[in-house]
Amino acid sequence: MSQRIDLDHGRFRQIIRGKIKQHLRKYISQGEMIARKGNDKVAIPLPSVDIPHFKFGDKQSGGVGQGEGQPGDPLGQGKDGKPGAGEAGDRPGEHLTDIEVSLQELAEIMSEELALPRILPKGTEKIVSLKDKYTGIRSTGPESLRHFRRTFKQALRRQISTSTYDPKNPVIVPIRDDKRYRSWKTLPEPQANAVIIYMMDVSGSMGDEQKEIVRIESFWIDTWLRSQYHGIESRYIIHDAMAKEVDRDTFFKTRESGGTMISSAYKLCAKMIEDEYPPDLWNIYPFHFSDGDNWSVDDTVTCVELLKTKILPFVNLFAYGQVESPYGSGQFIKDLGEHFDEDERVVTSEIKGKDAIMDSIKDFLGKGK
Repeated sequence: MSQRIDLDHGRFRQIIRGKIKQHLRKYISQGEMIARKGNDKVAIPLPSVDIPHFKFGDKQSGGVGQGEGQPGDPLGQGKDGKPGAGEAGDRPGEHLTDIEVSLQELAEIMSEELALPRILPKGTEKIVSLKDKYTGIRSTGPESLRHFRRTFKQALRRQISTSTYDPKNPVIVPIRDDKRYRSWKTLPEPQANAVIIYMMDVSGSMGDEQKEIVRIESFWIDTWLRSQYHGIESRYIIHDAMAKEVDRDTFFKTRESGGTMISSAYKLCAKMIEDEYPPDLWNIYPFHFSDGDNWSVDDTVTCVELLKTKILPFVNLFAYGQVESPYGSGQFIKDLGEHFDEDERVVTSEIKGKDAIMDSIKDFLGKGK
């Protein structure tokens, strides 16, 4: 019986997997999965599955093809002869059910759908730290790890069983055999060996729709890269005319105004790499999202120089996503193409709207760096 249940469950998961792949582009563009994200799982709305069953009718009610009409008349028409005509029905419509899927399985589905290659990490992939985790209770151990509640309960249990416990004078005196200690196990804990540095233009030309696109795409980039590494750190930089590091919530909710100096973000990114992420130990992925508007040609020249000398020599990949905005000039992606067209470490992608998110992810991650 358990084997049949396992088999049926496996077939059900395959059906769910197929449904997700079939509608993956819709889920990505609408951000439905992110809205239902929990701890290491996402909830996906899928049509509920009804088990078919027979329903017996009244006697003498006739069968299929019986009743008024002539041979050859089509079945299923309304009262006036037109399909769909008639009074309002009393049957419920289709219902959606949330199906939980792990982020690991979700990454595999996206990998299959986008044909993403495996990444060969470097550095600390093989370096682990050791962590002590308390796993149980034992009767021996150092006094610093004595479990006082368990020791008291054991002493009380012994005194009651030996009839030495006096309710009128409830004094509990543990002896050596009563003492209980926490036990532990030393577990390997992989260190983070990859860092994603997200940079986003938050000047006045980047509206809510543009930031929503960045939020959705960043979630899927995170999901994929986390499936490739034991551990990942994410850092967030926002910039207009100045750049600063922020937390994740601030990154996606901040709305600023004013001009744009992209070099301010690249300078902060380069300093972050230099101070905290040695390139021989870390896999480094800077992602920059903007509408392509920069303050001046001189600042663009500064950006190009920073990329050539301070960023590209130390990273696996530098990705620039240009979100289409009615207010941005869109010039910066052309400048990057002019200077880095033949550099495989630089990947650019134009994101014209939510429907282009999936293609942009393919652009960024399809080289497997």
